[in-house]
Amino acid sequence: MSRSPALITTAAPSAGEQLARRRRKYVVMMACRIPCLVLAGLTAHIGWLALAFLAISVPLPWAAVLIANDVPARRTERISRFRPQSRPELPRSAAEGRQGLGE
Repeated sequence: MSRSPALITTAAPSAGEQLARRRRKYVVMMACRIPCLVLAGLTAHIGWLALAFLAISVPLPWAAVLIANDVPARRTERISRFRPQSRPELPRSAAEGRQGLGE
């Protein structure tokens, strides 16, 4: 038996939950940059490998900021709108009586 509540709404996650997710993504991406820089320093004697690690680590801050600032898109919701049916034609005698009232 699951202890988590059943989802009964299609509401978006709260702003606090979204912010926490974005922070985690940012921290993970920036944490990946540190080993790349360390490995670039350790492999300095192998030029192409050090450059590869540097090439990976350079765009990570930019990508981390873009991903951290990206707010999830709003869901498109189908709104049920009231659309009245077309009016049925009035019988001829009722239509004539209606015209007589306005005159």
